[in-house]
Amino acid sequence: MPTNGYDYDLVVLGSGPAGQKSAICAAKLHKRAAIVEKKWELGGVCVHSGTIPSKTLREAVLYLSGFRERSFYGRNYQLKDRVMMSDLTFRVDAGIKRETDVIQAQLHRNHVTPIEGLGRFIDAHTIEVESVEGIKRFTSENFLIATGTRPAADARYQIDGTHIFNSDQLLALQEVPRELIVVGAGVIGLEYASMLATLGVKVTLLDARPTMLDFIDREIMDSLQFQLRQLSMVFRLGEKVTTCMYDTERGRVVATLESGKRVHGDGLLFTVGRQGNTDKLNLEAVGLKPADRGKLEVNEQFQTAVPNIYSAGDVIGFPALASTSMEQGRIASCNMFGVPAHMRPQFFPYGIYTIPEISICGQTEEQLTKDRVPYEVGISRYGELAKGQMIGDEQGMLKLLFHTETLKLLGVHIIGERAAEIVHIGQAVLSFGGTIEYFRDTVFNYPTLAEAYKVAALDGLNKL
Repeated sequence: MPTNGYDYDLVVLGSGPAGQKSAICAAKLHKRAAIVEKKWELGGVCVHSGTIPSKTLREAVLYLSGFRERSFYGRNYQLKDRVMMSDLTFRVDAGIKRETDVIQAQLHRNHVTPIEGLGRFIDAHTIEVESVEGIKRFTSENFLIATGTRPAADARYQIDGTHIFNSDQLLALQEVPRELIVVGAGVIGLEYASMLATLGVKVTLLDARPTMLDFIDREIMDSLQFQLRQLSMVFRLGEKVTTCMYDTERGRVVATLESGKRVHGDGLLFTVGRQGNTDKLNLEAVGLKPADRGKLEVNEQFQTAVPNIYSAGDVIGFPALASTSMEQGRIASCNMFGVPAHMRPQFFPYGIYTIPEISICGQTEEQLTKDRVPYEVGISRYGELAKGQMIGDEQGMLKLLFHTETLKLLGVHIIGERAAEIVHIGQAVLSFGGTIEYFRDTVFNYPTLAEAYKVAALDGLNKL
């Protein structure tokens, strides 16, 4: 019999990035951990309909479209005349299978108990799990809610999964649409819109907001918008959709805008908002009430209003990244078992997997100007780097922001190939409070994209 009287020390609801790392951390602290997943398809949304599928799709698009080779072989160069959905899903399915196997092996190696079924609370220390085998009860000293999110619904859009669909349904389409309306210029909408535009799909992007991704540096976003326009993407920002319908006679989706415009397409991808998966957890039984769109509120230790119930991942809201969710889950377990740990959100790297790729870390020009911080900018353009020319990216750019008096690095902003990889060089210098002189005085491999740091540092210092 367990000394604390419970079946487990920690039961995690959800097997996404936050849930995995929380359970594994608990196991490494010699605690009895279990993960509840409604279907034993490990990885949650991240692996099965979100991060892994979308980023694998991006790689498939880049390969099959010949996008990286177009600067050498012409703008219309494409590996295949017409890319089929089966061409894309072949690679995506393989990626999902491999990642699922890796997660399963990690949990098995760390002796985390799998519990298949749909879990819901009976009280603060008891859950009921319903599966095809029936209903079982489990007790635990602590719980972590990491149930993730799903695409939000909107009554104006009659989502049928074929003509009008959300991001979870995109890869289930029978064929790649020739013309597509994308509603929502957030991260998900922009990523999928850019991928499909790269394949030659005529994309119209709609959003009620006048600007896109306000947390990204404006110059970077201007560059992204310019490059997407080069792919014939049409932007309709500051436009609200009033009605949306599928015209069966014409076989077309028609979206009517508040301004009176009408937008047509073979299909419509709806990517506005996410809904927390908390509605089936019976949270009333423990006195928890979700906030807007089913999100849970937590403190810095990722503890909810109920002391032994924690929450992490997308279900607690921004930034809702797989990378941050993993760390949230780990830190939640550390804190619940007496190992103090905290996050440093000021040094989170953000990766936006559009085509071209974007990654940032630290403060933006807009933030520094608002805070009246004296700063200077150093810029390096991929077109001036030997590596940039070799890989055919002449539009990429790396931008460093630094204090004009102390020379302390304040922000790193990148658009272009491998942005999400090389941003970590800048992240390390930011984390240790380094100055831009580090890049000036460091020798980088040649030819590499990392060399852009030295070029940007010299550019910035020359301005002083």
